[in-house]
Amino acid sequence: MTQETAAVLQLLDQHEEQIMTEWLQEAGSGSSRVTDAGRRAMRSEAQELAQAVRSAFKAGADPDDLQTAAWSDLRQALEALSRSRAAQGQSAGDTSAFVLAFKRPVFTLIQRDLPLERQMGAVWTVSTLVDRMAQLTVTSYQLTREELIKRQQQDLLELSTPVIKLFEGVLAVPMIGTLDSARTQVVMETLLQRIVDTGSRLAIIDITGVPTVDTLVAQHLLKTVSAIRLMGAECIISGIRPQIAQTIVHLGIDLHGIASKASLADALAMAMEQQGFVITRTR
Repeated sequence: MTQETAAVLQLLDQHEEQIMTEWLQEAGSGSSRVTDAGRRAMRSEAQELAQAVRSAFKAGADPDDLQTAAWSDLRQALEALSRSRAAQGQSAGDTSAFVLAFKRPVFTLIQRDLPLERQMGAVWTVSTLVDRMAQLTVTSYQLTREELIKRQQQDLLELSTPVIKLFEGVLAVPMIGTLDSARTQVVMETLLQRIVDTGSRLAIIDITGVPTVDTLVAQHLLKTVSAIRLMGAECIISGIRPQIAQTIVHLGIDLHGIASKASLADALAMAMEQQGFVITRTR
């Protein structure tokens, strides 16, 4: 442990309450927009970070390298802080600003309690440490946000491709928006599982809401149809508008052997006919 580290550690131990109070004030906990629960949460986060810093200093950790084992508790605390702030919708800048607010109260104590010849070294030690903490916080925040975005995208994919049981033995999948590889995979997995669960023998894929059909979209549809047939079921593609029909012909896409209809109503009528149902109109 260097003299500068020992001096900073002594200040942290002797003036913990003062540091906490001034840290939270600098971080804006006194703002009218912060609730009492928010202030308590900020104080708990600050105390956890300060305790991790003291523990690492006592273990002789180098403030210039937070990747060593001695800093593991601090890294975990910073990652937890980033995950919590990201889940609350706060920005990476606000999160790092909270960490950087740790500097001011410690600098004040250094200036007041340490001799002049030791102040520069102590300031450099604290500045280096807190800057590294802020960088780690931003990195952890970005990773957390990426995970949240990926999870939300997956949820949206599942919500945007519902598999509906129309009646006994017939399922329908209304497609809306662009059909890409990831979405096709979700559709295929969900539809095949529903075929197994319900014992359905027919699936209607409605592409009325798909804006364009190109070679890639057609390939995705063909793969889905092939997978359905491997499960012992048949497929009807509905929503073939005139523009889409012309595009399919111009691209030379072969949909031979796949039943297609212009509308979902026509596909439903065909499905009921194949299932042996007769529709009659009564007065």
